[in-house]
Amino acid sequence: MPFYYNVEQAPATPYASHATPNTEDPTLVLRQTTRNCDILAISAGGRAAAGTTISGIGYKVRRWTTVGTGGTTVTPAPSRIGTTAATVCVDKASAITAGTVSGAIVGGFVCGKAGPGGWVARDADDAILLEAGSADEIDINSVAGEASLLHTVGCRIAE
Repeated sequence: MPFYYNVEQAPATPYASHATPNTEDPTLVLRQTTRNCDILAISAGGRAAAGTTISGIGYKVRRWTTVGTGGTTVTPAPSRIGTTAATVCVDKASAITAGTVSGAIVGGFVCGKAGPGGWVARDADDAILLEAGSADEIDINSVAGEASLLHTVGCRIAE
């Protein structure tokens, strides 16, 4: 039976998309250690409280086959009290340098500038796998047509 975890940033500290419009920016990065990790769902939401246009924020989920560097550690929260700690390393946007090999897009979705969005695996086979013992990382990158749009990103994972 897998262990389930939620990865969420502090609500008071939203991310900002890249300062240059239409430029991908790593927002949340998962780097594997000792157990397989399945990404079951990704949630996102625009934080433009006074947004009056419907242009939004896009997200590209990329798999790199070499691990990058940087970021500020986020601790996955277990869904059940007493569950063992997650082994996956999660970093949020803060001087993240992506991996260097592949960068294949393995998912994507959009949200409104001031509204919700996300992605959910249809079933267990549709989950985005981060393989144990590999040098892979999964980056959830934001991209927006406007500079520095505020948004939040989180995910639900199983190990």
